[in-house]
Amino acid sequence: MAIMRSMLYVPGNDKKSLEEALTFQADVIVLDLEDLVPPAEKAKARQMVRENIKYAGSTGAEAWVRVNSWETNLTNDDLEATVYEGLSGINLTKAGCASDVKRLDWRLEELERDRGLEVGSVKICLLIETAIGIINAYESCAASPRVVAAIFGAVDYTRDMQVKLTSEAVEQQFARGYMAIAARAAHVIAIDAPFLSYLDIPAYELNVAEGRQMGYKGRMIVHPNLVEASNRLYSPDPVDVKWAKSIVKVFEEEAIAKGKAAVSFNNKMVDTPVYLNALDILKAQAEIEAKLGNK
Repeated sequence: MAIMRSMLYVPGNDKKSLEEALTFQADVIVLDLEDLVPPAEKAKARQMVRENIKYAGSTGAEAWVRVNSWETNLTNDDLEATVYEGLSGINLTKAGCASDVKRLDWRLEELERDRGLEVGSVKICLLIETAIGIINAYESCAASPRVVAAIFGAVDYTRDMQVKLTSEAVEQQFARGYMAIAARAAHVIAIDAPFLSYLDIPAYELNVAEGRQMGYKGRMIVHPNLVEASNRLYSPDPVDVKWAKSIVKVFEEEAIAKGKAAVSFNNKMVDTPVYLNALDILKAQAEIEAKLGNK
């Protein structure tokens, strides 16, 4: 899977913010055409995003564009302006059902063919941020092979539910947990909601720990102050990597090689699921190291 520990959003009409964002080493830079751009600036933002797609990916980050939802009637103009060489993917806002995704898939293929891009090369990340979006999360995530990730949009979700957004996030628990399950079932990456108190790193670390236990693998970030923490917190813990290496070694040497299904290690039983978990940790670490090596 792609490495998406940190997805940093930048206003599409602000070149200075983009220049600053590139210094923070986010895994993904998302040039925004939606909420970070006022209505009067939409046309200008499309042009600026078109001119800066390759620049956004110049330091090794993937360059994505967040487009307005289909219900705004702005999506086609956003796509027409931005699907060009250098674009890694489209972030679709307020994805409500599978047909929203299939419609985007179809339009992307049409633009890829028209512009000489490899068909299927532009990926999709869904922003699931409404009650109906949560209900249909699995169907939306599974609607197209282009979908590689889905984000839980807590701010719009709580507004849609007519409840207060809190740092404790109790009001988000069901939707947050369900979306992570839906993403996993569809074999896509679950990306957690933005954390608005960007100066409170201890609170952020606690929130990330809770989300990771639900299955989240990365974060939507609206302030660069959280990029470093995200890259660190969504990487395998060095202690876990050391444990995983030991588990793989002992299981392969003492179980697989000798025709056994389980062995004892440090007074604990190690069977196939434990071994596979260790392999997953080492695979994630290898993918991150490969990404850093390519920067």
